Amino acid sequence: MTNSEENVTQEKKEDRNVNINQNSPEILTNSIYTPAFLREQIGRLMRVEFLIGTNNMVDRIGILEDVGASYILLRSLESDSMVYCDIYSIKFITISTSGFYGTMNMNNMNNPNRFNYF
Repeated sequence: MTNSEENVTQEKKEDRNVNINQNSPEILTNSIYTPAFLREQIGRLMRVEFLIGTNNMVDRIGILEDVGASYILLRSLESDSMVYCDIYSIKFITISTSGFYGTMNMNNMNNPNRFNYF
């Protein structure tokens, strides 16, 4: 990747992140609200379960990249793609307690069940 491509990629990432300051809505700053709590978990591995319709549950596993007022952004471990998720359909989140992304050791990388964290 050239320097100009890296700069464009970095600029896109900076545009995506929600800037928090004293004028931000309380939903993004007070951890009694889901978005503010989840912002404290950015960088962690998690499994997010969604209720689709009245009785269909689906889940996604990934690294929490960003949180807005009505969405979360997960980076999938399996395909390294970004998944934009509706925060209002989330029912359960299991957050890994083994640390933040980037702390996996090589023993985990050689394990065929390395994606079975939960």
